[in-house]
Amino acid sequence: MHSLVSLSISYPHTSPVIARSNNTFEHSLVSPSKPRNLRFCGLRKEALGFSQLKRFESHRVLVSSLRHSKKLSASLSDNGSPPKSFDYDLVIVGAGVGGHGAALHAVEKGLKTAIIEGDVVGGTCVNRGCVPSKALLAVSGRMRELQNDHHLKALGLQVSAAGYDRQGVADHANNLASKIRNNLTNSLKALGVDILTGVGTILGPQKVKYGKVGFSDNVITAKDIIIATGSVPFVPKGIEVDGKTVITSDHALKLEFVPDWIAIVGSGYIGLEFSDVYTALGSEVTFIEALDQLMPGFDPEIGKLAQRVLINPRKIDYHTGVFASKITPAKDGKPVIIELIDAKTKEPKDTLEVDAALIATGRAPFTKGLGLENVNVVTQRGFVPVDECMRVVDADGNLVPHLYCIGDANGKMMLAHAASAQGISVVEQVSGKDHVLNHLSIPAACFTHPEISMVGLTEPQARERAEKEGFEISIAKTSFKANTKALAENEGEGLAKLIYRPDNGEILGVHIFGLHAADLIHEASNAIALGTRIQDIKFAVHAHPTLSEVLDELFKSAKGVSGDCTSPGKGNSRHNHYQIRRNRILKELAFFLRKVGAAILEQLVF
Repeated sequence: MHSLVSLSISYPHTSPVIARSNNTFEHSLVSPSKPRNLRFCGLRKEALGFSQLKRFESHRVLVSSLRHSKKLSASLSDNGSPPKSFDYDLVIVGAGVGGHGAALHAVEKGLKTAIIEGDVVGGTCVNRGCVPSKALLAVSGRMRELQNDHHLKALGLQVSAAGYDRQGVADHANNLASKIRNNLTNSLKALGVDILTGVGTILGPQKVKYGKVGFSDNVITAKDIIIATGSVPFVPKGIEVDGKTVITSDHALKLEFVPDWIAIVGSGYIGLEFSDVYTALGSEVTFIEALDQLMPGFDPEIGKLAQRVLINPRKIDYHTGVFASKITPAKDGKPVIIELIDAKTKEPKDTLEVDAALIATGRAPFTKGLGLENVNVVTQRGFVPVDECMRVVDADGNLVPHLYCIGDANGKMMLAHAASAQGISVVEQVSGKDHVLNHLSIPAACFTHPEISMVGLTEPQARERAEKEGFEISIAKTSFKANTKALAENEGEGLAKLIYRPDNGEILGVHIFGLHAADLIHEASNAIALGTRIQDIKFAVHAHPTLSEVLDELFKSAKGVSGDCTSPGKGNSRHNHYQIRRNRILKELAFFLRKVGAAILEQLVF
């Protein structure tokens, strides 16, 4: 049966306010009757497709505002006041993953772009973080497989004693970093991004200087500026780093030696990954953690399981609830001396003598010398204060025009891919589009063996939010032992956990510990980003036998979700048929409106 859909579309009166066009004004499409709506990346509109109508309306308003701005610009030109010109549309201070991602997106948007880098392209992630550490972890993973006689025998394999060449392992990490760094540099050059070498400093609104020490500075202007200077290892007071026996992650990645016994201060992502590397290469490890439990940043249930698998069976011991108040490097034949105090009472607790100490207490923003005082900006614990759009906020609480800060320097989420996402969001904004990044949809991973990954809220965080907002939460879990592919690999140790709202099917958080957890998490993170509900995603089809079925089983195990097609009282198959038909009609309607809108827009413009 065919049905005819008749549409009558009318547009309310809207008065666009012009704020930028042709380097002079900014667009701000504002309705006089209601405030401007921000388009949240990852927050699905639930208006049954009416967002398409709003987009169509915005096209009409945008064309109107563009015509209006052209008239204003022409009027100004006639009066002898031409628009202000800039050296660049966008200048990015810092060429790490965040700055690189922003630069690539800016080129795609047609912006003349420059990137200032005082060290080397790639920043911390490529040169001293994610990339070389993954090279070391790849080695530790292989070593664990070769050393696990029980695992190999279960697969029918026999392998002679495994060994490694320390310099060869170090070269693998260094060569990988060099390769990725060269790829990033070449991609920027190929797209026409100017790479300006030197230390960047903000001189004032839309003005930056850069230059090498001992040479004269160069001053450039930009329509918009992004700060993307990243971070450096954080070293607490009382700890003396010599780069040889007391080291940070920057030194550890060079793998200049493998100590027999190493203390790792901090049991977060960095500490856990290096414990995986060092124990695989034969070291004994002692964790020193200030909080009362190891892995404090992880979901507690996942943390307990990870401790049982990653720490207890290995040559690892630990001290919790203590600070390393003083660490003295090894010298004159003496070992590294670590003085421990109680984290609460500050009373002396113990003294350790080890071969080396790795300081894995997190990272600090690299924001000194940026010239923020020139635009009345005061950092907070070193971080540049920003709003939800990454716009820099000054000491008086006002936004600094045309100045943004992304990545580790703003402290919102200290992950390389978060910095890149923030950079892309900023470029969207300077290109005239409202865009706010949903940080709850950004996943994180710890590349131990097995891996840990997560997105959204932990269970304690979800319960706190539920109590505050007045809703219930539910928990669903599934084991890797029920997954065929994991069993085929003889890697059945693992757990996936889902935290959700049964009243509307919203996914609040997903946590995975197990084989390739870092790869599996993205189905959940994309579901959160797109606003996909459990009652929809549970009908997605996954290839068999694959590890992706861990997530398939996890979503299917969610019970009591309102609106669930299989829930009692919903008519089951009939209700399912209605949902499919409604979704199809809405998709067809959206497609129709896009075509009509594009055709009308083309006529209006050309």
